[in-house]
Amino acid sequence: MDLTLAETFLRIAQVRSFLRAAEQLHVTPTSVSARVRTLEQLLGRSLFVRNKSGAVLTPAGEQFLPHATSLMQVWERARHQVAVPAGRRAVMTIGCEVSLWDPLVLQWLLWMRSAAPHLAIRAEVGLPSELLEKIVSGVLDIAIVYAPQRRPNLRIELLIEEKLIMVTTSKRLRAPRPEDYVYVDWGPEFAAQHGLAFPELSNAAVKVGLGPLGREYLLSAGGTGYFRQDVIREHLDNGRLHKVPGMPEFLYPAYAVYAAGADANIVNPALVGLRNVARSGREGASAPASKPRQAKSRPKSSGGPRKPPPQPR
Repeated sequence: MDLTLAETFLRIAQVRSFLRAAEQLHVTPTSVSARVRTLEQLLGRSLFVRNKSGAVLTPAGEQFLPHATSLMQVWERARHQVAVPAGRRAVMTIGCEVSLWDPLVLQWLLWMRSAAPHLAIRAEVGLPSELLEKIVSGVLDIAIVYAPQRRPNLRIELLIEEKLIMVTTSKRLRAPRPEDYVYVDWGPEFAAQHGLAFPELSNAAVKVGLGPLGREYLLSAGGTGYFRQDVIREHLDNGRLHKVPGMPEFLYPAYAVYAAGADANIVNPALVGLRNVARSGREGASAPASKPRQAKSRPKSSGGPRKPPPQPR
């Protein structure tokens, strides 16, 4: 099947409009309609119902949606693998939750630059569910996530087990007030536990969905919030931030997830780097402690999380 047909189908499904899909694909609405008719003829089913508000998927369209998505993902994977940059032997793809890239993935990129120069790297951030789907479909080699769900044929390895601690810019170490509180969205597990511990802070003055953004805002404007201990250790040491005593702490682990049948020659050097960086515990580390060996077998793993989901402490 022509991948253009799948791409057009997915764009219409996303924007719910033939006209907007045509604008985004830089083709005429007539071309979009013709592609949909061709696809419907190939499948023998109607995929969209058009109405005044746009276009909605039929039951057959809903069934075809994950297959079209998988087709495009496999194509992207193949395109990246074939287009290996000069001087590199293969492409390694990694995905990470937004809240976990700093500093883990940044340090890992620097480690890989020195220790595995034969691999080209493709890195992205995304939602955990999307990252796991890309592992299953083969688009990603490794995903770094906070609370992965068990799935068949996936390997899950604990990398770090950080703590989220309450810190403040004030030297008066007291319980936080809503008007001075910066709420960082560390995920649904944290939200549930935080809500039980601090119901009065549910309507904080500032809410952000990115840890580094919340941290920099706190350092600039002042206030109190929960942050990853290792990331703010420098600011604790130099006195810009202070740990609030007597406050609950929350576990915030990071796991590496990869397929059971992953290419060991690609995945193993990356795992060695992730373990090395996680073990070092130093921000800004750029030199590897040791060179990864070329793997001759599939990567080893426990096959599942070795730690329970985050719990308040």
